[in-house]
Amino acid sequence: MDDVTQGHQPQPELVELIAERFRVLGEPMRIRLLDALRDAPATVQQLQQTTGASQQNVSKHLGVLLRSGLVSRRKDGNFSLYAIADAGVFDLCEQVCGGMRSRAEDLNAVLQEGLRP
Repeated sequence: MDDVTQGHQPQPELVELIAERFRVLGEPMRIRLLDALRDAPATVQQLQQTTGASQQNVSKHLGVLLRSGLVSRRKDGNFSLYAIADAGVFDLCEQVCGGMRSRAEDLNAVLQEGLRP
C-alpha cells in the first residue's frame, strides 16, 4: 500500500490484490466474524452463537476469510478452530472507524449549529 499512499503508480497486480482485500472486508458478516475472533480463536458453533447467524452462513464467510489469508484454521478434536491470521486487518478497521467517527462528529456539529436559534 506504500506505493499507493506515496504517489507511486502501483503494479496492476498489486491494485487487484488491494481491491480484493477490500471486497472481502466489504461484507458486514465478515467484519462481525473478525471482530468475534479478535480476542480468541473460536469454532464455527461459537461464532454462530456470537453472531446469531446460521451455521451455513458462518461457514461460507469463514471460507472467504480463510482463502484471503485473514483467518487461519486448525483442527481441535472434532472441531475446526478459526483464528486471526493477519492482525493488520484491525489497523485498517481502526482507520476506517476513526474516519467514520470524525465524519459523524462533523455532521453532528453541523446539525447542532443548525438547531441553534
